Amino acid sequence: MEKWMMKNIKFDAGALARELNISEITARLLVNRGIRNAAEARSFLHPELSQMNSPRAMKDLEKGVRLIKRDIEEKRKVMIVGDYDVDGVVSTYILFTALERCGADVCYEIPHRISDGYGINKSIIDKAAEQGVNTIITCDNGISALEAIRYAKDLGMDFIVTDHHDVPPFAEGDMAADAVVNPKQKDCGYPFKLLCGAGVAFKFVQVLFEEMGIDSAEALRYVHILAIATVCDVVDLTGENRIIVKTGLAEMPETDNLGLQELIRISNLEGKAITTYSLGFVIGPCINASGRLDWAKKGVELLLAKDRSTAEKLAKELYELNKDRKDMTVNGTAEVIEQIEQEDLLKHSVIVVYNGGIHESIAGIIAGRLKERYSRPAIMLTSGKEGAKGSGRSIDGYNMFEELSRCRDILGKFGGHPMAAGLSIEECNIVTLREMLNENSALLLEELVPKVSIDMQLPLDKATMDLAEEIACLEPFGTGNPKPVFADRGVRIHSAKIIGANKNVLKLSLKTARGNTLSGVCFGNVEGFAKIIEDKLGEGAAARLQERGLAGAELNLELDLAFNVDINEYMGSRSVQLNVKNFRKQ
Repeated sequence: MEKWMMKNIKFDAGALARELNISEITARLLVNRGIRNAAEARSFLHPELSQMNSPRAMKDLEKGVRLIKRDIEEKRKVMIVGDYDVDGVVSTYILFTALERCGADVCYEIPHRISDGYGINKSIIDKAAEQGVNTIITCDNGISALEAIRYAKDLGMDFIVTDHHDVPPFAEGDMAADAVVNPKQKDCGYPFKLLCGAGVAFKFVQVLFEEMGIDSAEALRYVHILAIATVCDVVDLTGENRIIVKTGLAEMPETDNLGLQELIRISNLEGKAITTYSLGFVIGPCINASGRLDWAKKGVELLLAKDRSTAEKLAKELYELNKDRKDMTVNGTAEVIEQIEQEDLLKHSVIVVYNGGIHESIAGIIAGRLKERYSRPAIMLTSGKEGAKGSGRSIDGYNMFEELSRCRDILGKFGGHPMAAGLSIEECNIVTLREMLNENSALLLEELVPKVSIDMQLPLDKATMDLAEEIACLEPFGTGNPKPVFADRGVRIHSAKIIGANKNVLKLSLKTARGNTLSGVCFGNVEGFAKIIEDKLGEGAAARLQERGLAGAELNLELDLAFNVDINEYMGSRSVQLNVKNFRKQ
């Protein structure tokens, strides 16, 4: 059973609407997103790169830049060590090409997900020593790598950490690195704390260019690629992240990056509007697939490609890898769901499941699917090179990183932030981990039901083109700025039909109170709608719904609907279309 929750923030949205000359509906949407005055609203509605904070406010950033500048001037070798996800790949690309632009003797390494695991390790440091590296700089990792950092320092290397993950309690004030650049450090004065790893790398490059006498505006050429990492790392699309993504999406169609051009082409996005969905569910997963099923270096190589044939070859390879990853995810998720229900793991408020047959590269994806399905934190563990390893995904109100920190004594490596984490553990300790997390959990089972967050009630007659166009000004949508969800009671369903190659789309015609007609589409829970039809009209009604559709008096159905107000563009024509997210009987 879903729980529909209407936001009801006490604020004079009407006054804000008048000051901004926008509708009160849009003003209310801004209020629901934490915006309380006209200045904040203008910045939100019109984000510009000039609104970004000075990178020099970030602790140790200037110190780290001075070390790299010295290495460049003294011709000492630098090694970049990234991570194997999209954020790590983009971070590595940004740092590598920027250091090359400055004339550095630079190389890069990315751990192999299977053989190396997450983050910098002694093997990589030994390789750096063999190559005569003077300075190691990490990106999107390193904040919890105390042992590896000390090892590098013992070998005489300088060490710079650039990262964005939460700082573990055991690492605070105990870092042997020469510079630690991470806005989440307690004593870092940088005002925006939610950058992804590539965002921190970008800030580093801005100052490096300035110090090397390169026009800092040249760093802005990275913004559209940085936008990919920002969306794919699921950081809040507020503040500087909103500026990065809004700007990056506008620039994406004109990219001069050959690898990205080919990925856009092979993904059938050429000539189409690039959206956050395009980045998060099409382009990003292809880059990510290299780190999941092969080696993330291929993702970096794609972005570094200097000729069309290499770019085309790598783009095709990553596209095919992502198709394989999709199939593995579908099959693996179904298998784990069956296991969870057979083993009665739903009696726990925190799901911890182990399945040694799951490819470790998709553990995080499956954990996310479990979280969505069961509305509770989920940790998916599988067999790793040395024991079990996996990933967790959380829900609002449950800080997964903090909860895992309490279990540190039985964990191997772990890291992350409130909503996601990665970890390794000996198989014999998995049951203990499950028990500890659930004993400490304040989550109540009866409250762990799917929640539908609704911005406001909206009579269908108010779902106009003007409103849809105003809502579009709130894009890009994502974490921290969700697409507005409205609801209306007792909506008359004039006609309905199941369509699509996989029969998983519901096409609706909706009648407003004034007798107008609106089109609607629902991409989820078609089975639930069919069951409502069977219960109302009897056996065989669901079959008719699929074969020819139901309409008019034969249907005679009213439902409560939760929906987005979208613009449908087809053959040069534009019309309002409701994307029905949820429905329920009155």
